[in-house]
Amino acid sequence: MHLFNRWLMCLVLSGLFWGGCLTGEALLGASPNAQAAPLSSTLVAYLPPGNAVTDGRALLRYSLPIDNKDIRTVQKDLEGLSEWLRSKRWGPVIRDANKLSKLLGRRRDAILADVPPASQALAAEYLDDIRTGMDVIVEGAKAKSREMVWTERGALLEKVGAIEEMMVTEFPFDVPAEYSNLPQLKGRATVEFETNKGTMTAVIDGYSTPVTGGNFVDLVQRGFYDDMPFTRAEDNYVLQTGDPAGPENGFIDPATGEYRAVPLEILVKGDEAPTYGATLEELGRYLEDPVLPFSAFGVMGFARPSVDVNGGSSQFFFFLFEPEMTPAGLNLLDGRFAVFGCVVENKEVLEQLKQGDRIISAKVIDGLENLVQPTT
Repeated sequence: MHLFNRWLMCLVLSGLFWGGCLTGEALLGASPNAQAAPLSSTLVAYLPPGNAVTDGRALLRYSLPIDNKDIRTVQKDLEGLSEWLRSKRWGPVIRDANKLSKLLGRRRDAILADVPPASQALAAEYLDDIRTGMDVIVEGAKAKSREMVWTERGALLEKVGAIEEMMVTEFPFDVPAEYSNLPQLKGRATVEFETNKGTMTAVIDGYSTPVTGGNFVDLVQRGFYDDMPFTRAEDNYVLQTGDPAGPENGFIDPATGEYRAVPLEILVKGDEAPTYGATLEELGRYLEDPVLPFSAFGVMGFARPSVDVNGGSSQFFFFLFEPEMTPAGLNLLDGRFAVFGCVVENKEVLEQLKQGDRIISAKVIDGLENLVQPTT
């Protein structure tokens, strides 16, 4: 009954949000011309079955477009140690760490084979460090030290993520030509937000949302979000900003004098490229999962008018739900709004920010070379 109540609350609150981020109108508008992207067996990202992934860094690791099963197994089992730590089951921690140590010894060459030659020496060093770290985890489990295991797990996952990023050698798909007039993020960028309540860092994911991510990073570079107020703040729900002063709801491009509209952009697990211009429900794909779902505190969603799925421009929101309230496939946001990034450092700042607080400044601190400006 307790789980049912949490699920019901999720549906009620999500239904309220479904009403529209910008205008508060009742329903989303249909897009009759939208077409589904072709399905493909190509693996662009891997998310484990079962419970939703509730850590933003883990979501970003899983969403990388790679297809190396061995490094994914290492990541999955390291991520899974958190379950044993919560219940203080030290035996499974030791078992999984020993299993991973053997896998890293046996499959080392298979992992390195997917790393470009120029990066293989560093990747090999990281793999050796990860294997050595398994001994530290076993030692911590035998001592029943949750802090020791947790700290080492985090350090090892960072190196796993670094190896996975090395495996991405090119952008995995072509963005439709109709969006060539918009900035695109062909990779990832890191953005630092300084607010009046503290500083936090987010990763913007162009692998899943190149158009949405490119628009956002471009606006950050322009200083658009500097001294920007938070216009909506609801506990355990959303924190929204990006509405400029004046009558406009979004960004007016000074080069054209026109409102810059960004299409709804969602990459579905198993697809080669994102779908554009329609919700997954409109495409009859409402039971399918986006690569970046609304399942982690601090994910960043792109706001839009309820009557126009392609009418988003500059407004966005930080997702503040408790993770257990948004089980995979049981919320009403996935497939209706684009997730384009996630706060990865100092997420506690989000809990302090309220309506009327401000972003003092936003700046790109890494990955700016991945921003591709329009050629026309």
